[in-house]
Amino acid sequence: MHPPSSIPAAAAYADASNPAPGTLLPDCAGGESFALMVLGHSMAPEFLEGEIIIIEPEGLTKDGSYVLAWHQEEWTFRQLLRATIGWVLHPLNPAFADAPIPDLAAVRGVIIQKALPGRRRASKHYI
Repeated sequence: MHPPSSIPAAAAYADASNPAPGTLLPDCAGGESFALMVLGHSMAPEFLEGEIIIIEPEGLTKDGSYVLAWHQEEWTFRQLLRATIGWVLHPLNPAFADAPIPDLAAVRGVIIQKALPGRRRASKHYI
């Protein structure tokens, strides 16, 4: 997932995809909403490649939320589901595997909206 070049506020997240050892990850807490472009098809059919998602760093995280998380040394966008073992980052596309997480520390923001570039009416809100 990479931000579109026209949205500089999200540039810090693209730069954080391969941080140097010992580098602190950006902390979204207290930050403003920002946008990223969906790449790949792990969240299809709800989120398609090329759509823009809006992330709220202080959004309420709950079972079923779509979230941005730092997992296995990369940013990932998944649905957060409660499981017997804790929490799971769940891709909507069944071709991809769930990723268990022990707690919500990896979650850095909640997706609050998606839009197709150039199609204002194709927007959908998630809160």
